[in-house]
Amino acid sequence: MCASIARSMRYMGSRCGSPGPVGNNGRVTSRTTTRAVRLDQVCADAVGVARGAITEVDPADVGDHLEAVPEGDRTVTHFFESFLAGYQGWRWAVTVTRVPRSRHVTVCETVLLPGPDALLAPGWVPWNERVQPGDLGVGDLMPTAPDDDRLTPGYVLSDDAAVEEVSWELGLGRSRVMSQEGRMETAQRWYDGEAGPEAAISTAAPRNARCGTCGFYLPLAGAMRPMFGVCGNLYAPDDGRAVSADHGCGAHSEALLSTPEPQPVDELPTVYDDSEVESVAVSRGHGSVESGEPAEDYGHS
Repeated sequence: MCASIARSMRYMGSRCGSPGPVGNNGRVTSRTTTRAVRLDQVCADAVGVARGAITEVDPADVGDHLEAVPEGDRTVTHFFESFLAGYQGWRWAVTVTRVPRSRHVTVCETVLLPGPDALLAPGWVPWNERVQPGDLGVGDLMPTAPDDDRLTPGYVLSDDAAVEEVSWELGLGRSRVMSQEGRMETAQRWYDGEAGPEAAISTAAPRNARCGTCGFYLPLAGAMRPMFGVCGNLYAPDDGRAVSADHGCGAHSEALLSTPEPQPVDELPTVYDDSEVESVAVSRGHGSVESGEPAEDYGHS
């Protein structure tokens, strides 16, 4: 076999000879012309044949003829309006054709197709793209993809000292830990959400009532420690949740109700109006002394 290949190579070399110099032929382009499809008049006139091919529905569900579109040589698709319930804007499409030199038209297929204004179902979305935060219920399982960017193998060193401590646990560590990208994504989501400084409850709280200065604030470990912690106040709306250090609420440990100082009230002087004094006659009891009589001595007689 090797000898035959060698003979073939000698034969090719003797036939072709040494290759000559190759000149610059420039950019080689090939032009392809596309011939416009011409509407076959015989097939276009076969509206009755196309309408008669729609036999799976009631004739009342087939409306007026809309248009005839050429599909190829001697092939035309007829479109009819559809009145089927639940198929608003859809059209019946019947494709007809004929053989060369024949005026006998035959039906290729009949389908129901959506029109430009058809009512269509939304596009299919994979489940892992449809799921939203809070969709996981009791008893539900949501597996994490092996190539999830939020996680990294536990044996891979990270830039987080707290993660590195558990990464080297011999046989007891987690198989995967949160990656730097996952931590950054989580921190941004927390900060932009209800746990950040722009939450409604945070903006309504006093400026000095920030979680970072609250006694109920439990800082997280690792790279999240300077920025996030967990609220431990039973009466706070964020109890048991991660909050940012500049988040705030009215349940701050140092929140005090400001007591207004009493304002002095000017006491007006008492004014008596003598013109409004009314004289009242008082009857004297038995044994009383009139004002004009001499006073009696004190003592016993």
